[in-house]
Amino acid sequence: MQPDDIARQLAPKLGDGLLSVEPFPGTAGRVRFRSERALELFRAVRDDLHFGHLSMVGAIDWVDHREVFYVAWSDAATQYLFLSTDVPASAAHVESASSVWPSANWHEREAWEMVDVTFDNHPDLRHLLMPDGYAFHPLLRSFKLHEPEELEVKSRHV
Repeated sequence: MQPDDIARQLAPKLGDGLLSVEPFPGTAGRVRFRSERALELFRAVRDDLHFGHLSMVGAIDWVDHREVFYVAWSDAATQYLFLSTDVPASAAHVESASSVWPSANWHEREAWEMVDVTFDNHPDLRHLLMPDGYAFHPLLRSFKLHEPEELEVKSRHV
């Protein structure tokens, strides 16, 4: 599958929600989309393009905005497809992909926890790596290391 093929199939469904489909070496391409059209894109990529497995969800803090990216896999095409959207740092949220790809669940929890991107309608958005009550997001560029006595973290009883 080539980027032009992907653009031709996605454009009628997404319209202006599809920003671009770019070549990305070694993959089917990189799809950039408007965050408010995320769920439509996820369904089209799964159902129409047959990328049935979501391998990864991640986020990057670019200070003024956050980039949320997804890596989907197609068994039929034996290719990866990158999906990416930008959200403002002041309102960093996007619809959860977990209703389309259940494998998004833990990846979205990690991105929320580390980079402070909220995934709307996520079935279980809670801490995965850090203790309950931890109020910081360690992969934000604004994150400052603290002395242990400065932190008040609620302990988790297992």
